[in-house]
Amino acid sequence: MMLSGIIRVMERAARKAGSRLRRDFGEVEHLQVSRKGPADFVSKADQRAERILYDELLAARPDWGFVLEEAGVIEGDPDKPRWIIDPLDGTSNFLHGIPHFAISIAAQEPKPGGGWGDVFAAVVYQPILDETYWAEKTRGAWLHDARLRVSSRQQLSDSLIATGIPFQGHGSFAQWSKIFAAVGPQVAGIRRFGAASLDMAWLAQGRYDGFWESGLNDWDTAAGCLLVREAGGFVSDFRGRSAPIHSTEVVAGNDVIHSRLHKLVAGALKT
Repeated sequence: MMLSGIIRVMERAARKAGSRLRRDFGEVEHLQVSRKGPADFVSKADQRAERILYDELLAARPDWGFVLEEAGVIEGDPDKPRWIIDPLDGTSNFLHGIPHFAISIAAQEPKPGGGWGDVFAAVVYQPILDETYWAEKTRGAWLHDARLRVSSRQQLSDSLIATGIPFQGHGSFAQWSKIFAAVGPQVAGIRRFGAASLDMAWLAQGRYDGFWESGLNDWDTAAGCLLVREAGGFVSDFRGRSAPIHSTEVVAGNDVIHSRLHKLVAGALKT
């Protein structure tokens, strides 16, 4: 599959920022033994990666706006698309020397008359493995030049489900515990790897069969939602409603697993 101009721009920016993250990741292990710890260094690594992405994408599309994890919203021409960027998804993994993190970039189109519509292009880049997941609206989801499809499993008992677990100051343990109690006994396994963009990329690839999480941000899921949908999957909130981006609540899977997982989640929250 030939890459379009927009995907080339996004991949080039992701690879440049990813190269910097790989160098910084190599330093983290040396910092683990220091008294101060690597937290300040990782925060700077995050900011450096975001700056590289901003500079590269601004140069390519000077009139587009940005939604950035660190710098916030930077307005562009309201009639042009905007970028939604997470420069380091999986910060805690990065901080602890765990090589599972990604750069997430999505392009979102404006709605006529104001507001924001569909995500039409997405890149999730894993710098350590040099893996570029990408998708374009109506053109499918891909890992490099290999077409991605969600898994064809139909039974929850055969399915591996990904999730995110609430942590200090983030998310509701009570809500998550109810859902876990409902889903866990029905499925082959539940995994929490710590980077939502990669969870959704792996779902698009068929590694996972389903996914749920809540309390995320647009930059965590904007690219992943398009990847799953373009790989033939479904993404909704906990009530089953569909939107261009899901961050507050996400349930995803192929048509059958999404439906069954959604019923379990919705049922758990009624109790």
